[in-house]
Amino acid sequence: MDQDRLDDVGRLILRLLLALLLAGHGISKLVGGLGGIEDMLAGLGLPALLAWGVLIGEVLAPLLLIAGVFTRLAGAVVMVNMLFAIALVHRAELFTLNAQGGWALELQGFFLFTGLAIACLGSGRYALRPD
Repeated sequence: MDQDRLDDVGRLILRLLLALLLAGHGISKLVGGLGGIEDMLAGLGLPALLAWGVLIGEVLAPLLLIAGVFTRLAGAVVMVNMLFAIALVHRAELFTLNAQGGWALELQGFFLFTGLAIACLGSGRYALRPD
């Protein structure tokens, strides 16, 4: 397999990994409702309507990543979604370690920086709409 093809396989693996791991979080919010997120936003003086952005970032963006459609935009949406999650929900953990000595926000950091990488790299050739 030539290097260009391997690069595209790597992009596909990165897209699918991010999408599948993140979609589980989105589906749980889709099934369980957004009430908790809406309440948290209202408590911060923000419109509850912003809670729907979670579904865009954790359901729609992963679907786009899996399909390879608007891939760079979907990666950027995931990145912005995680910046909001860190700022609104996880800010107290930003500079802390977990019980195993790792960063307390490893998962959020993975989602954030994988989204950034995909926004930079694009879909590769294994996509419905390669970019």
